[in-house]
This record gives sequence, C-alpha cells and structure tokens, in this order.
Amino acid sequence: MMPRLGDKYPVEIDITSKPKSAYETDEYFALDLPVAPAVMVGDEIVVEGSDISDHDLEVCICRKLGLPEPQKKGLMDRLFKKS
Repeated sequence: MMPRLGDKYPVEIDITSKPKSAYETDEYFALDLPVAPAVMVGDEIVVEGSDISDHDLEVCICRKLGLPEPQKKGLMDRLFKKS
C-alpha cells in the first residue's frame, strides 16, 4: 500500500519497523511518538495502536496536500475496476 501511494502522490514515506519490545522502553516513550502500530501524516497522528484502511489513509494524505479527497469505490466499482 505505501509504495503505491508514494508513486501516486508527491510524498516521502518513512517506514520504521522494530521488535515490539523496542516500542515498550522508557527511551521510546520519551520520544513522544505514537504507540505502534501507528500512521502519521506530517505531524498528525492518524491512527495509533491499530491499522487503517487504504481509503482512509489516502484521504488523510490528500487533505495534507490540499488535494480533493478520493471517492470511496463501491463493490461493483472494484469488481469491474471502474475509475
């Protein structure tokens, strides 16, 4: 999902992956970062402690970039790959 959105929008995507134990240290909490798993768009914490749908993440990116929000596609649109 992330590489696809990076190709679609002019954004830089940083992915940080560590063992769960690394996110539970005093040093990590001192950084004042969100609880993993988390997604941040700019300085905004979009979701923390859970996952986010592709559409909701794309909406947040568009808002940050000042672009129109993408329309959520229904089942029929996805089945027949309508734009």
